[in-house]
Amino acid sequence: MLTLPAFLVAIALLIAIHEYGHYRMAVACGVKVLRFSIGFGKPLWRWQASPASTEFVLALFPLGGFVKMLDEREGTVPQEERHLAFNTQPLSRRAAIVVAGPMANLLLAVLLYACVNWIGVEQPEAILSPPPAGSLASTAGIQGGERVVRAGGADAELSDVNSFEDLRWALTQGAIKREDVRLLLAVAPNDIEQEVLLPLSTLESSQVDAELFARMGITGPLTRPTLGELQADGAAAQAGLLEGDEVQSIDGKPMRDGQELRRFIRDSGANGQAQPQRWKVLRQGQLLEVTLTPKVVTDGGATVGRIGAYVGSRPSFVTVRYGAVEGLTRGITQTWDVSVLTLTMMGKMLVGEASLKNISGPLTIADFAGKSAGMGVVQYLVFLALVSVSLGVLNLLPLPVLDGGHLMYYLWEGVTGKPVSDLWMERLQRGGIALLVAMMSIAFFNDIARLLG
Repeated sequence: MLTLPAFLVAIALLIAIHEYGHYRMAVACGVKVLRFSIGFGKPLWRWQASPASTEFVLALFPLGGFVKMLDEREGTVPQEERHLAFNTQPLSRRAAIVVAGPMANLLLAVLLYACVNWIGVEQPEAILSPPPAGSLASTAGIQGGERVVRAGGADAELSDVNSFEDLRWALTQGAIKREDVRLLLAVAPNDIEQEVLLPLSTLESSQVDAELFARMGITGPLTRPTLGELQADGAAAQAGLLEGDEVQSIDGKPMRDGQELRRFIRDSGANGQAQPQRWKVLRQGQLLEVTLTPKVVTDGGATVGRIGAYVGSRPSFVTVRYGAVEGLTRGITQTWDVSVLTLTMMGKMLVGEASLKNISGPLTIADFAGKSAGMGVVQYLVFLALVSVSLGVLNLLPLPVLDGGHLMYYLWEGVTGKPVSDLWMERLQRGGIALLVAMMSIAFFNDIARLLG
């Protein structure tokens, strides 16, 4: 129920901020703004203080907006207002007006991230679960139960890790840059510090996804191997297990974590036929032993084991909150990091080093909008910040139909002393539209594939 309204609010807000950036800079530069519109199509609401002032419009289709300025290229301009036209302004002013839209989105992202830092957010602690055998984490000597204190590139200064989200971000950056990541661990029970190196530079992948993190061996925080809600006809219920039981071992193999337990159950059906298992569980302080045979089902073309129960408890959480100055500083840093990451991914997709499956369209954005809104205000603010950065960065790309394309024209004008010719302007606009349509088509295809998948 939240998906559509959360998506519409997000898109309307981000577009309004973007266009307001253009509008305010145009007014500051002495350019007359004829119309400020959020959305396209039939106007649903309009307001104008006087016939000579800007007309503010809210239109039917909110997936876009525009600021219409007085311009001799778009109509006749009275001689007495020629100094108010956009096209008659110095190059520096025209560039400032164009760049103000994307910069408004980036400044909004800084503010949103800062608000999240000031409010504080509950995030899982960066306590590692036992990694799968053969993964990078396992090879590096990680056993499970270690708390990550700091992380960073192999040759960079380590940064504090306050939550599992900080760790995931450090690993994501390392994977995209294909550089090794160092982790400073506090090993229980005495919090003895130990440094390990994850050789992420050896990973071959064009997509940062769950499969990539699985190869790293770090897919989620440590959770207790307890059972949640059981299905009445499931193997767990039929074996006499109850909600709240904590699994100690299966066939003598210790179960230290919910993810480890899930992997064991899933792998038990890999041969197409599961065998009876001896489960030792802790129930209200008593150790019990039951015999359980997982059911074998097909999932994504593979045969896996299922017990008909939710496996794993809620991880340990910590509240991450910062003061006024540090929260703002981190907001700037987060916006910069996400911007660089976005550009890096775009560059890798352009040269074929990253999969085009990373491109998301409006359906995926709407889905994430609904999910984040359902998780609370803070998560929705994080979502808005992320999309605002993406919108700002995307508009700065040197594509003729985007703000970055206009800046490209102005760069040419600044270097040569003359504007791009009308013929070349038309050719570039057509090419830009074709490229943008291709990107949108890929995004829609990826959206549909994700929904059907």
